[in-house]
Amino acid sequence: MSALETAPGPARRAWRSPAVRMSALAALAALVACADLFAGRGVTDEGVLAVLLGGDGDPLAEHIVLQLRLPRLLVALVAGASLGVAGLVLQSALRNPLAGPEVTGVTPGAVLGAVAATGLGLAGWDSPTAVVVAACLGGFAGAGLLWLLAGREKGDPEQTAVYGVLVSAVLAGLTAVVLLVAPGELGSVVQWLIGSTEGRVWQHWHLLWPWAAVWGAAAWLLAAPLTLLRCGDEQASAAGLDPGRGRAAALVCAVALTAGAVPAVGALGFVGLLVPHLALAVFGADLRIALPGAALLGAVVVCGADAAAQLLSRLLVVALDADRLTLPVGALTTFVGAGLLLAVARRRTDER
Repeated sequence: MSALETAPGPARRAWRSPAVRMSALAALAALVACADLFAGRGVTDEGVLAVLLGGDGDPLAEHIVLQLRLPRLLVALVAGASLGVAGLVLQSALRNPLAGPEVTGVTPGAVLGAVAATGLGLAGWDSPTAVVVAACLGGFAGAGLLWLLAGREKGDPEQTAVYGVLVSAVLAGLTAVVLLVAPGELGSVVQWLIGSTEGRVWQHWHLLWPWAAVWGAAAWLLAAPLTLLRCGDEQASAAGLDPGRGRAAALVCAVALTAGAVPAVGALGFVGLLVPHLALAVFGADLRIALPGAALLGAVVVCGADAAAQLLSRLLVVALDADRLTLPVGALTTFVGAGLLLAVARRRTDER
């Protein structure tokens, strides 16, 4: 419990307000975005500030800040928001706290689609449009396979979790097969396998934000059906909702959001799995508030991880005396996310 929640009087009541929490999180997102913009290499902090203030700066500095760092920042924010919302939608629709995009076949399917299209020469890391189409097809294929195995009308969370892990493992195996068939493509697809914001440009942003806006709005409109699904299929049916159709609509939104984020940033581990838990803890069970909260939290997590990864890369370059060394943001989110998941699991075990 935070200090604000235990504080007496008006401060405690104000912190309980969703609007205050959302405003605080938005301020944190702005702070993290500034840190990400200044974290990169090649331009000093003074140079970045001069470019942002519109001064007569170095043309190279202007190119790095405006054509590389700024679109990278925006892509990280929106991709993180998409993964956060997708994870909360999946966990609510499947009634499974472990039903993140990473373990339900959605992210592995999207990665397989992007890798397969690259291996066949139909797409590449520098052709975002073709990659988005391939990732969407792969993501929907992975979710469809889970849907067929778990059963369209079944809402057993344990069964869904088991099938989700199996489907994800199969899709990861198929991705490995594609890499064996086309080993020359390894360098270009490793960014999708690990997750990276390196080299993001305005073309990626222009493709990502309309997609994320449309499907994010669709997910928010499903807040009421998702709330009923969280209560169970029997309660949802009693309230007049068809659980199968409601769950199908939710899965379409989750897959679309994930498939749109994967071509931009790759498979960022544990973002879609852990961000929903944070959103529910901060904003409560009302999904009309928790879904926008998950979007903000996802943006903060991915953008913050990107800033941290860039700063760590700079430190590693100095420590190892290397000319160029880049720490992928996906490696950082996976490492930190795995540690947090282990801590939560051990805490629940100790409580029992």
